[in-house]
Amino acid sequence: MEQTDEVASLSKKAQKKAERLSKKMAAASLSTAATAGGDLAEDALAANYGDVPLLELQSKAITGRKWKKVSELDASLNGQSVLLRGRCHTTRGKGKIAFLILREAGHTVQCVFQVEDNVVSKGLIKYINSLSKESIIDVEGTVDIPSAPINGTTQQVELKGRKVYCVSKARPVLPFNLEDASRSEKDFQKAEQEDLQYVRVNQDTRLNNRVLDLRTSANQAVFRIQSYVSMFFRQFLVSRGFVEIHTPKLIAGASEGGAAVFSLDYYGQPACLAQSPQLHKQMAICADLGRVFEIGPVFRAENSFTHRHLCEFTGLDLEMEIKEHYFEVLDILDELFVFVFDGLHQHCSKELEAINEQYPFEPLKYLKKTLRLTFEEGLQLLKDDGIELDPFGDLDTASERRLGTLVKEKYGLCVTCVVNVVSCLRVVQILFVTFGRYNTDFYILHRYPLAVRPFYTMPCFDNPQYSNSFDVFIRGSTLSKMSSKLSLSLTSVKGVEERKFYVCILFLQCLAGEEIISGAQRVHDPELLTSRAEACGINVKSLSTYIDSFRWGAVPHGGVGVGLERVVMLYCALNNIRKASMFPRDPTRLAP
Repeated sequence: MEQTDEVASLSKKAQKKAERLSKKMAAASLSTAATAGGDLAEDALAANYGDVPLLELQSKAITGRKWKKVSELDASLNGQSVLLRGRCHTTRGKGKIAFLILREAGHTVQCVFQVEDNVVSKGLIKYINSLSKESIIDVEGTVDIPSAPINGTTQQVELKGRKVYCVSKARPVLPFNLEDASRSEKDFQKAEQEDLQYVRVNQDTRLNNRVLDLRTSANQAVFRIQSYVSMFFRQFLVSRGFVEIHTPKLIAGASEGGAAVFSLDYYGQPACLAQSPQLHKQMAICADLGRVFEIGPVFRAENSFTHRHLCEFTGLDLEMEIKEHYFEVLDILDELFVFVFDGLHQHCSKELEAINEQYPFEPLKYLKKTLRLTFEEGLQLLKDDGIELDPFGDLDTASERRLGTLVKEKYGLCVTCVVNVVSCLRVVQILFVTFGRYNTDFYILHRYPLAVRPFYTMPCFDNPQYSNSFDVFIRGSTLSKMSSKLSLSLTSVKGVEERKFYVCILFLQCLAGEEIISGAQRVHDPELLTSRAEACGINVKSLSTYIDSFRWGAVPHGGVGVGLERVVMLYCALNNIRKASMFPRDPTRLAP
């Protein structure tokens, strides 16, 4: 009963809050109407401003008018009359002059309106001051080059305005101001020094009102960068003879194994959302398509609340026939991402600058021929340095405690699950020297332990404990990002020695970068594939059509899976993958 009363009380509070907000908005609307109404009836130039009737926006007529983009405004248009459409970013004015900042897709221009006989009336000035932020408006005027540089706009020309029409009104009261949502950490630090108060818009508020949040210049740039990444991905692969395919996202069994799968009922049959297009892109290779790729949604039921995990993301996948060695896949991958990074550098300078304004980052360093390392090579580096270590060696309790203390002192974090890996820290230290010598933020680590790879991964010919697999990493990380990854990953690895070795691998991953790509040569032999699936606890019956496709003759092949959002996040050094997902899905978010 008490719980019911509490819920009712909360409901009443929410209702009262909504009523107060509604009254506030109504009052603001009345104020706007009164201000705009002013001298409208007696203004001879009233036709130069006002709200466009909805009837006129219902595809009533084709007038032949041409709208310019705000981004196109420059000195070459000086003296020309233009028509613009955008959002009312800000307005200010008094008496006979008004300034309006018009924004379109992250680009802004200053529009100046000054009372002038038979051109601009006082009624137009009042109307401009009545416009609510984020309203869609049409502005007509003449491009002018100001005598001094304009601060706070992307375009270094201004518009001498003479007409303004509101196409769509925004509510007078918004969930947050875009100026607040666009500030950088540097802005907040400066405000604190100057004893100013800025509103900080938190992540949940942004995501709850994502449409508004996406209008910031940085976010506009992020998703244009994302568009370019997928475009360059497609462009490169098509030029190399790859065929774009589209595979089903409703499948009978888990494509990656494990419990991280969204299960559902499919007309009385058990089904799930595809964890990747893995099975079907391999089947496409068995169908003699040779080289295939796909850009599409991927679903992972991972109850993870980290900065880099999502339950749904966009996968960039490719699969290809192998003639001799899985390095053929790495060669394509190497060229592909150099092509993508070069393309972003050449075509996205303005977008990268806009992101850098709010989220400062260092340009990505990468080699034209990507660095490749194996874990065994890391051990060899140690040997060359005069240090013989057993990566599986045990530690006594005193050493374990001392290691925890040293880690906490140096990195500000006590990682309790790094026990028995002091030798690994030395491996990482030597590898850092190697990365520094090559001066790269982008590298490949290959020959992973078979135990930590999916069931369809091909074992190494010379040691079945390893696999013909690889991960690609970008931008170094720190120990502060490691503990959750270590604890989550180790739960799936059995055996003390295997766990110690896997921790070594994870140290290399976490300290030398974050994974954006995972790939391997695939098992194309149906008997080995069946035994590997059974060993991984996968129901082989649910994969019968997949395994059968290899019984009719299958070429050796391999491929990769890339997370689009993770590529963008790490290329731009964003601190959270949700910034690179338009409408992110994590364990707590299903809307908007």
